[in-house]
Amino acid sequence: MSRFLHVLENEVQIAALVFLASVYLLRVVWLMRFRSRRMRTYPRGSAAGGVALSLVNISLPWSMESVRRKPFFYVQFVVFHLGVAAAIAATFIIPYAPAFFRLRPAVLAFQVILTAAFLVGLLRLYRRLADPALRLVSSADDIFSLVLMTAYFAAAFLAVPNDHLRREWTLILFFGLTAFFLVYVPFSKIGHYLYYPFTRFFLGRTLGHRGVRPAPRSEK
Repeated sequence: MSRFLHVLENEVQIAALVFLASVYLLRVVWLMRFRSRRMRTYPRGSAAGGVALSLVNISLPWSMESVRRKPFFYVQFVVFHLGVAAAIAATFIIPYAPAFFRLRPAVLAFQVILTAAFLVGLLRLYRRLADPALRLVSSADDIFSLVLMTAYFAAAFLAVPNDHLRREWTLILFFGLTAFFLVYVPFSKIGHYLYYPFTRFFLGRTLGHRGVRPAPRSEK
């Protein structure tokens, strides 16, 4: 392994992670400055129950009408985010647990997931560009983030064999993109996951307080 790749896999990644964590910490501190107001209406349900259901709603696809009507979109969502998880895991496994990718089944499993996520990324990109309604509401960041994620899956696919003796360029490409991602994500739409628990909390609390979610049981 060259000195350049060693620094890229370690010091550069750590510095980028620290930057990401610092930006997120500042954002969370800023968000916590806004205090939610106490509900002034008479409660018709359970706010706590609404919050709990709202936070896990993403794992209950049957509860969403959009998914019931178009289940393939949910499959795309799952595959895409499994690819994200696999790529992120690879950034830690390659430098700190390299023996894991000496197992051929482990490499194949990661590459299958990353290939599926790459294909979903292409499908999503095509749909966003081909659908006039989606194209109209898409910003430059939407397109760039999707292109970047799709390219990242391809880079991760090439990198997971961890062959730094014959194909070091694949690892340089992967960890170079990783460092760029860690700096870019807090300022892009990819960072939406930071706001997920906050938005789901307030939405769930409101709907739970009003007795909308969880759905009230019909009286017998």
